[in-house]
Amino acid sequence: MAKSFSESYKEAGVDITAGYRSVELMKEYVAKTMVFGGTETIGGFGGLFDLDLSGIEHPVLVSGTDGVGTKIKLAFLMDKHDTVGIDCVAMCVNDILCVGAKPLFFLDYIACGRNVPEKIAMIVKGVAEGCLQAESALIGGETVEHPGLMPEDEYDLAGFSVGVVDKSKILDKSKVRAGDKIIALPSTGIHSNGFSLVRKVFDVENADLTTPREDLGGKSLGETLLTPTRIYVKPMMALFKRVNVKAVAHITGGGFYENIPRALPKGISAKINRADVRVLPIFDVLQKEGGISEHDMFNTYNMGVGMTVIVSPEDVDQTIGVLRDHGEEAYVLGECVESEEGVIICQ
Repeated sequence: MAKSFSESYKEAGVDITAGYRSVELMKEYVAKTMVFGGTETIGGFGGLFDLDLSGIEHPVLVSGTDGVGTKIKLAFLMDKHDTVGIDCVAMCVNDILCVGAKPLFFLDYIACGRNVPEKIAMIVKGVAEGCLQAESALIGGETVEHPGLMPEDEYDLAGFSVGVVDKSKILDKSKVRAGDKIIALPSTGIHSNGFSLVRKVFDVENADLTTPREDLGGKSLGETLLTPTRIYVKPMMALFKRVNVKAVAHITGGGFYENIPRALPKGISAKINRADVRVLPIFDVLQKEGGISEHDMFNTYNMGVGMTVIVSPEDVDQTIGVLRDHGEEAYVLGECVESEEGVIICQ
């Protein structure tokens, strides 16, 4: 059997043997996720998933796709590549949760200027860690070299997730009423949105990214900004089993003003007291150093709230209890009111 190697293709900028090496290095990370229904066929033409539909009467598949955005620039600057994969998974599976679905499997796509197998393996290590947190199988992906299209030391990362929900359990925001309570699940930081503004404010290419800062709780700017997006799958799946959740919003780009209304019916708004929002230090620093208005902060960032859950008043205590039992310091963020404003933040 002829050995797969092309000297001509390598001279054009694509080393296919580096791709084979990447696959070998990532296999150990991918294998850890197979307990969730995947089959170990990494390197094949299609990802396989053993779908268990026991207990589901009318299965509906739910999909989500996203990338990491310009946060990935921080990974380049810090030369730290094992966390952006978590972000990629999080941005997909957290969206799937918003309809009440359980994420099943994940595929990634990595485009790079030059395939450095050890770097690619670190990226996939992060993706696999995200899949473990999301209880999803990493059943496949694609890594491609784009010489001449992007710098040799850069890459981009995107992903795709599929989940399932019983049709009768799809979350229905039309059931939200005035008086319902909005519960906050804290974020770990900026997550993966608004980094074009972050990079501009902090001038990250020239900033000190490694020195601990008192205003960031003793963490460096680089460590703080690169903190992975929180994955809410385990606590939310536990909550769906225990509480009649009416609606869920994943607070991503567009912040409070864009995302929370997506979980509200017409004529209902979210009323939130600014003092009740547990804002993380990085947002105060960002707002101060960038001279950013309060409105723009809440219209761009999660401000310390990664996800919101809407429940009836009588379900508040149980909701917070279940979430805290699963590691989430959940709290009441606000309430639903009759209004057409979408989000009302009271000072």
